[in-house]
Amino acid sequence: MANWTRKELLAALNLYFETPFGKQHSTHPPIVALAEAIGRSPGAIAMKLSNFTNLDPSERARGIKGLSGASKADRAIWNEFEENREELVAESEVELETLLPDVNPTPPEEIEDSVKLVKYRRQQRFFRRVVLSSYRQSCCISGNPVPELLRASHITPWAADRKNRLNPSNGLCLAATYDTAFDRGLISFNSNFELMLSNRLGEYSSHPEIQSVFEKYRGVSLQLPEKNLPDATLLAWHTKNVFVG
Repeated sequence: MANWTRKELLAALNLYFETPFGKQHSTHPPIVALAEAIGRSPGAIAMKLSNFTNLDPSERARGIKGLSGASKADRAIWNEFEENREELVAESEVELETLLPDVNPTPPEEIEDSVKLVKYRRQQRFFRRVVLSSYRQSCCISGNPVPELLRASHITPWAADRKNRLNPSNGLCLAATYDTAFDRGLISFNSNFELMLSNRLGEYSSHPEIQSVFEKYRGVSLQLPEKNLPDATLLAWHTKNVFVG
């Protein structure tokens, strides 16, 4: 079989980030679709995702090792992604749109957009898709599963931390109310991933809405994702610089 091309590796790497470990197998529909699109077996795609698992330092730190057969090209594309996420995310989104137009279509509103805006939208779409997939399409605080109410929240803001803008470990899946509270520093998480409430929310602690939406989850650990565990260093930054507790 011919060596993997750059386009194929980018598409597989993109798919790696949004595919839970329990679905990194040859019968997972997106893996089957990509295999058909590039003329490789689903088993080969699944193996490539396991190779990327082995290269993922955040997962190795959790004891998830993947397969050790990563090629020189695998390592090169991984390192390039780590060093230049913004460009590689946009490029990999283009490859997925080309190879899997039914799975990852270009939204109609992007067709007439400027090149810069299309690139930005692709980056945002990647981040949302990966974060929501990592958290099993549900809020990590309440378990809310309604897609229209879910947000891919940045732990360190887009404008404040360019390096981690598209780092999946800089994301939390939060329902809209919690997303706003997190963004405004009304809630945060400690080193054990337990929910902390600010003194500002404490001023309203007797209100039934605050009790049911916030107080009931005080000190409760967030529902951790299967992949792309939130970065503890970034959460500590949020607690120090955003949280008003």
